[in-house]
Amino acid sequence: MESVAVIVLPGFAPFEFGLACEAFGLDRSDDGIPSFDFRLCTPDPGLVPSNLGFSITVDGDLSFAYEADLVIVVPIPRSTWRSVDLRVIDAVRAAAARDAWLLSVCSGAFVLAAAGVLDGRRATTHWRYADTMSQWYPRIDVDPDVLYVQDGRVVTSAGTAAGLDASLHVLRQVLGAEMANVIARRMVVAPQRDGGQAQFIGQPLPVARSLSLAPVTDWAVENLCLELTVDDLAARAHMSPRTFARRFKADFGTTPAAWLARQRILHAQRMLESTDLGLDRIAEECGFGSAAVLRQNFSRVLGVSPTAYRGRFRCDDPATPTEPADLASASSVA
Repeated sequence: MESVAVIVLPGFAPFEFGLACEAFGLDRSDDGIPSFDFRLCTPDPGLVPSNLGFSITVDGDLSFAYEADLVIVVPIPRSTWRSVDLRVIDAVRAAAARDAWLLSVCSGAFVLAAAGVLDGRRATTHWRYADTMSQWYPRIDVDPDVLYVQDGRVVTSAGTAAGLDASLHVLRQVLGAEMANVIARRMVVAPQRDGGQAQFIGQPLPVARSLSLAPVTDWAVENLCLELTVDDLAARAHMSPRTFARRFKADFGTTPAAWLARQRILHAQRMLESTDLGLDRIAEECGFGSAAVLRQNFSRVLGVSPTAYRGRFRCDDPATPTEPADLASASSVA
């Protein structure tokens, strides 16, 4: 990937626009990072107003978007979701047809949806807009519970900072993990909040609408090694299992069992990235019981084996010493 086009439309969101510029537009050659031919594009060159009362000057029309290796679409106003400029739609379709990378941030996914390039694909957008996208575009498999999704060379991200996660993911795909980590360090952000080769990752622990369940979820996260059940959590919350499940779904948007399974996977990801512990030990710490159960759940949820995930995303300086016996058992399984 050598060239990047950012399509800027009236009412664009400055923060998400800035993320694209930061991730792909800066010269980092002093760190050995290749520079991209980075250009801004808009249907009608000139002043383009943001959604915060100021404008920027964009000199380039959409012609560069027809040849760029990556085309980025930043958020657009809700009032324009149903009336995307046909010139933009044509440029997006052309990018998909030539198998260029496409990246949308937040509601920019509605531009890709309007162009039809998300039909039959898994995609995401800001969780507040996910239901709308599902209703308007039933052929899209909308997942509201992820930071970003990659389907082929089409990457869609959730709101705001998730665009940075998606950008780093694309950079990791085209430049490799080492260079992507250098870029992340320059930006002073975590290099990996993603799910490796899985194409998507669950969001961090959501904020509950009430504080009543916070002590229970905090305790559960700290005790994932235990054989926790929904009845256990309900008892700790001093509720009946039925009442607890109903309150939990209202607060977290998912069932207690599904939430607990996701927390176990996230903890396994962190341990695979930051330690040399073997799969049996990680399975024990995360509450899976055995390496076989860990592998089964990890591969089902993330689409990649624990060993393959660790091979790509383990930190160079693990925090926990190697345990030879466990590591040997881990290396025998893919």
